[in-house]
Amino acid sequence: MIKGVDHIGIAVNNLTEALAIYEKVLGLKPERVTVLEPQKIKIAFIKVGDTKIELLEPLSKESPIAKFLEKRGEGIQHIALKVGGIDDMLKAMKNKGVTLIDETPRKGAEGGKIAFIHPQSLKGVLIELCEK
Repeated sequence: MIKGVDHIGIAVNNLTEALAIYEKVLGLKPERVTVLEPQKIKIAFIKVGDTKIELLEPLSKESPIAKFLEKRGEGIQHIALKVGGIDDMLKAMKNKGVTLIDETPRKGAEGGKIAFIHPQSLKGVLIELCEK
């Protein structure tokens, strides 16, 4: 069951520069910055009402974010939806023929379960499912 938008992921080349722009232009400051070693990314979370902006900087050329930036440049990389029953949702989607990047959930940056739906199944948009 989809409950709402959790966050919008934005790929950036330089997190420090991006944070300075978000603060100067929008008055927004990060609530926390963290590194995800397995994905080779550095993330800043910026709270905006009930939703967050997640700025993502690659730490290596092998990072999925580095590959995204190389192909498309800076900008929206994914939209994350809050869900309940992520395991059942993934099974149901797979049974419908949806292409999943993650057939089983994994641990996300905020400690909950996450899984990605391949953009080819949703008109070019990468969707992340998040269950706290």
